[in-house]
Amino acid sequence: MDNAKEQIVNLPNLISVIRILLAPVMFYFAFKQQSYWFFGVLLLAIFTDVLDGLLARTLNQATTLGSRLDSWGDFIIYSTMAICAWILWPDIMLRERFYFITIVLSFTLPVLVGLIKFHTIISYHTWSVKLAVAITTISYILLFAEILDWPFRIATLFCIYAAIEEIAITLLIRRQRVNVKTVWQILRNNHNTHNSM
Repeated sequence: MDNAKEQIVNLPNLISVIRILLAPVMFYFAFKQQSYWFFGVLLLAIFTDVLDGLLARTLNQATTLGSRLDSWGDFIIYSTMAICAWILWPDIMLRERFYFITIVLSFTLPVLVGLIKFHTIISYHTWSVKLAVAITTISYILLFAEILDWPFRIATLFCIYAAIEEIAITLLIRRQRVNVKTVWQILRNNHNTHNSM
């Protein structure tokens, strides 16, 4: 019982829960039209996203629950970012709507495919998704701080690739898995399994 409790209640999982709880705070500042505070909470959420994974590996506290909490936190925060952008910067959103819709679809379609097949949110944490999230988050800040708009458009390409890879992983595996770094890992495993039969 104690071991099970240690796996559920640990520092990385707590940080993931904190990230989820930051979503309503982001909504609050968006509705109040306080963009600077919104950016501050967003940066805190991004920091917790980096921190929970780092701590899970460093403290050897990586768990299936932690991986799923991390995925739930990511999905909630990135959905919140999208909705709050419409609240805070409707003119920019209209101008960049094609890229914005493409990015939103690239984050939601893999989740929907996973829900249909496994009845739960996927939690692969692929390298392509990590890269797409990093580029998209930086470009999001640059766009809505009205510094640069072209990085947001480039981020779309990275998001499309990441989405295709996650969907491919979901279609290729028979049982739900967590922490799958690339689709090539699945293809290699499937190839080895086929050869050993």
